[in-house]
Amino acid sequence: QVQLVESGGGLVQAGGSLRLSCAASGRTFSNYALGWFRQAPGKAREFVADISASGGSTSYADSVKGRCTISRDNAKNTMYLQMNNLKPDDTAVYYCVAPSIGLWGQGTQVTVSS
Repeated sequence: QVQLVESGGGLVQAGGSLRLSCAASGRTFSNYALGWFRQAPGKAREFVADISASGGSTSYADSVKGRCTISRDNAKNTMYLQMNNLKPDDTAVYYCVAPSIGLWGQGTQVTVSS
């Protein structure tokens, strides 16, 4: 079964850091661009960052630019999102996605306390 599984979420104080991971199983994802989205309570799901299949190209939402870094290790079939200087507005469920095949993970909760 093909799936994406996120991990690394948790509760952190404002200014802290977290690294999210997205592990792919059941298929080799080195040929696919991947991305992170997030959804805060009562809000629509929004784009956070994405990365090309090779990892050579990345893009970020303005809200996280300069604070987050997306990366991937194709040998491990894993994508990461390093988040620094976290703010309460970053509180959300974070999802990884393989857009070209419409595959989403189940999400991992990030809560930032002020």
